[in-house]
Amino acid sequence: MNRAASIKDGYTSGARRMAARSMVGLARTRVTPNALTTAGVLLCAAAAVLVFFESHNKLLFFSLAAVVFVAGSILDILDGALARAGGKTTPFGAFLDSTTDRVSEGFMLAAIAYVFARHGQHVFVVVAVGAVAGSFLVSYTRARAEALGLKGDVGIGSRAERVVVITAGLVLAPWGVLPWAIVLLTGTAWITVVQRVLSVRAQLQP
Repeated sequence: MNRAASIKDGYTSGARRMAARSMVGLARTRVTPNALTTAGVLLCAAAAVLVFFESHNKLLFFSLAAVVFVAGSILDILDGALARAGGKTTPFGAFLDSTTDRVSEGFMLAAIAYVFARHGQHVFVVVAVGAVAGSFLVSYTRARAEALGLKGDVGIGSRAERVVVITAGLVLAPWGVLPWAIVLLTGTAWITVVQRVLSVRAQLQP
């Protein structure tokens, strides 16, 4: 588990450094972090709408949804990098970023649940609902831990990993992979919730 955490910390730190370097030029413009946040959530909402049209052409609309979802998710990452690079960090910006992350993911998972229902895959509809609850709790447990002054970002299923799983599921959806991608997402999200609960408990023990 410690090795997995070390690997995750390594690529997370690397991604943050790359994002920070890419934002140096943009930080000199009038583009605000909140503008990137808003654009990100709108793109993720558009990706969710594209999923609704999968019955017309699975390969086309699932692929488009994946591309747009990734673009929106990248903006959700870059808004924080822009805020740090330009010295524009604000408490409201951090709050808005965290909130819109949940909205973006909720839109996409709701669209996927609708597709499952359309095809009579009712078990996977329930799994998708579990994915929504799990992903929201991952964020909530981190927020509560950090409110107590504790480390709350442990676990295998943070937002970056969930974005990768959802994107892979969308790309491979025409070949029946999407339901199992959501199963994987749900499992890792709930494992992460348990990991964070145990981590907080360990940090609070004398």
